[in-house]
Amino acid sequence: MAERASERLLRLLGMITYLDRHAGVPVEQVAAHFGVTPRQVIDDVDTLWMTGTPGYYPHDLIDFDAASYEEGVVRLTEARGMTRPLRLGTREAVALVAALRAMREALDPSLDAERAQVLASALEKLTAATGEAAAGVDVRLAVDGAPQVVAAIGLALQQGRRMWMRYVNASDVASEREVDPIRLVTSDERSYLLAWCLRAGGERLFRVDRVVAARVLDTPAEPHAVSDRATEFRPDRSEGLVTLVVRSRARWIAESVPVEAVRNHPDGSFEVDLRVANVAWLRHLVLSAAEDVIEVRPPEVAAAVADMARAALDAYGPLADRDMPTGR
Repeated sequence: MAERASERLLRLLGMITYLDRHAGVPVEQVAAHFGVTPRQVIDDVDTLWMTGTPGYYPHDLIDFDAASYEEGVVRLTEARGMTRPLRLGTREAVALVAALRAMREALDPSLDAERAQVLASALEKLTAATGEAAAGVDVRLAVDGAPQVVAAIGLALQQGRRMWMRYVNASDVASEREVDPIRLVTSDERSYLLAWCLRAGGERLFRVDRVVAARVLDTPAEPHAVSDRATEFRPDRSEGLVTLVVRSRARWIAESVPVEAVRNHPDGSFEVDLRVANVAWLRHLVLSAAEDVIEVRPPEVAAAVADMARAALDAYGPLADRDMPTGR
């Protein structure tokens, strides 16, 4: 799956701190630490090498030892202040207090005692340092979903018990499942339950607002080891592969939609591969970026989207044949 810019930014910032604390690290070791390929580490270092503080002259840039780099060892020589302790302004501190309180509201039922203590300690210290400004911050993070479903999930997480649920997927297909809840996950405006699905025999993310019924069972939930990327949505590889070729200003597609690959073209356009389980969702995506879509593959998918667009125009009747005023 193609990496989002926000994910790479976090890794780049972490890489600076890591290299500042470890003098001269082989590329393979850096790759293993951050869970990426050696090729990605090289690309990241090349990007950092051209990054710095305003001015952007050679002495303003993050720097590495070139001789070590040629031997496959990454040695940071100039961090440009990126490793100094962060000094927060009042507004930044209040925003961070709000974020931590929101995290506590969303994750508290599923956190173990050690992590809950770390979160509580960080929040307490930051609130004390912020002073009166933090007193007015009141965060209530509502988890999407029916109240009885949310209550059942919270109880199952707190008591470590298995749960039965009726779930409707993106294709509007309902199924009944027994799951061992692991934790709640928030992503953008959605809430998800990360659980081990007994029917699938693996970890799954369930959108909470698509759980139409839930019941806590008497059976204790079994412990399950989950992957580091378990909280990321990953389309099933058995689903159909669709390729979109779009203009550069539709870059938001690659940033906001889980895609398999991104390939850039010299003229600024690019193409993305994505797995599609719900054709209706794909039609909506393509039509929302219609002005910037150059090509859709395979042809039958392009034909289906075109048919939907024609049907929408036909619904306007005579209005569809009128010329729109200039500038509209």
